[in-house]
Parts: sequence; C-alpha cells; structure tokens
Amino acid sequence: MILECIIVHGGAWNIPKQLHESHIKGCMKAAEIGFEYLDDAIEAVVEAVAYMEDDETFDAGRGSFLNENGDVEMDAMVYGMDNFGSVLGVKHVKNPVRLAYEVYKSRDFSILVADGAEKFAEEKGMELVSNDYFKVTREIERWKKLKKAGFKPIEAFSTVGAVALDRHGKIAVALSTGGTPLKKSGRVGDTPIPAAGGFVAANCGAAATGYGEAILRYLLTKRVGDEMASSSPRIAARKCIDGLKKMGGYGGVICLNNRGEYGYAYNTKYMAVAFKSKEGKFSRI
Repeated sequence: MILECIIVHGGAWNIPKQLHESHIKGCMKAAEIGFEYLDDAIEAVVEAVAYMEDDETFDAGRGSFLNENGDVEMDAMVYGMDNFGSVLGVKHVKNPVRLAYEVYKSRDFSILVADGAEKFAEEKGMELVSNDYFKVTREIERWKKLKKAGFKPIEAFSTVGAVALDRHGKIAVALSTGGTPLKKSGRVGDTPIPAAGGFVAANCGAAATGYGEAILRYLLTKRVGDEMASSSPRIAARKCIDGLKKMGGYGGVICLNNRGEYGYAYNTKYMAVAFKSKEGKFSRI
C-alpha cells in the first residue's frame, strides 16, 4: 500500500525568532495545499511551492532576498521521475515554479535563463509583474543594513522546496528561491540544478536548501538519493548533511522514499519543515 504524502521546507538558516510562527504556519499551509493535489505528485509540489512564493514570509517569489543592486532575481526547478525543468534569473514572473513546470512539460528544452525564460512565460500567457512586486519592506531594510555591514554566507540563505509521493507511486520535487542577500547579479545557486538542489529517482526524492555553492560542489540531493538505496530517509539525510558540513557547507535537506517514509536534517540553527499524510501531519522549526 502506498502512503501518499508530502514534505516541504521553508529554508534552513538563522531564522529570526519573530519569523518562526509565520514559517511554521506557512509550511503547514503549503503541505496541506499540496496534499489536496496528490493524485499527481508534480501538481502537488508545484501548488505547494507556488503558495510559498506568494507568502512573503519566504525567500521565494514575493519576499525574496535582494541582490547587490537591490533587485530580485529568482530560480526554480520542477523535477519528476521522467524529466525536469528549470528557470534561472527571472525578474518578472510572478510564480517562477509555474514557469519551471511549463519548461518541464515542454520536452524541447530543460533550462531557460533570464530574458529567454520570461519570453517563454509571455508565450504561455503567464502573469508578469514589476520587480517591485517582489520587494517587501523587511528585505529592503535587510538590504540597506547589509550594504553597510557586509554579509557572511552562514547568516542568511534560503529556498523553499517540496517532495511528494502520490497515490500512484510517483515522486516529484519542486523548489524556488530568490538566492542569498546581496548576491552577485546573475549568480545561480543549487536550487535549479539537478542532483544539487533537487533529485528524483524511482525510489526516492530529495530537496535541499542552504549555501548553494557548497551544495553544488557536494551534489547534496544526489548523495541523499544514493544513500536511500540502503538506508532510511532519516539516516540518509543526516549522513549527507554531516558530509556537507565536513566540507564547510551549511544547509538542510528533506526527502521521501517510495514507501512514504520521510527524513530531514540540517546543520544550521533552524530549518522550517512540515509533513502531511493520511496518518497525520506536523510543522516545526
């Protein structure tokens, strides 16, 4: 019997105390929304992540961190058992994860970047907005402060992500991010890159969050997937996060296997995570 379920994360970093409640509630709501679409794992993860893009609590869509120029540049990926689709460096697509889903469905290409990605969004009739739509007061103030004080990668990095197992036994992953505060314009981290930000195989799926450069070098989610061939999701997640730390990386990961068993681990101060199945649910930091 397949235990359809979904696990989501709202980022692994030093989440300020005043944002804990909104992270917990936002992750739970995303999991509940995704669960309603679990006839199709791809639909489930896209809907969960799209909700988080619209919730300005998270570093994805509206509420994203600002880059060195004070603009928002976003990346997203949708990854199924048969294909993936990614968009990089988009500035005006209201829901980057929905555009990544269109790339996933296209089959003619797997990755679109910046202006080309936004032209494709226009062709698909997707909603485009001013870059100012994504900028919230909290992040404008953070940007001003960090421009003066400087930024250390361990202090703030985030992503939102979801992994789902549907009632047909299919697994899917979706992720979206605004990147790190003050990032170099044009910088892309792990989020839209297969085997780094997300990974799917016949028996498992995983989604990462954290300092993207280290996750890229370590190929975190592919390692988690490989470990799940012989270990539980919890053991696999913990082992690989420990390995990430040994090479100086910080972050977290969520994962599921094809039996509906979940795992998550992180080496940052906090990670927001929620899970829902027919048997129960939780959301915590």
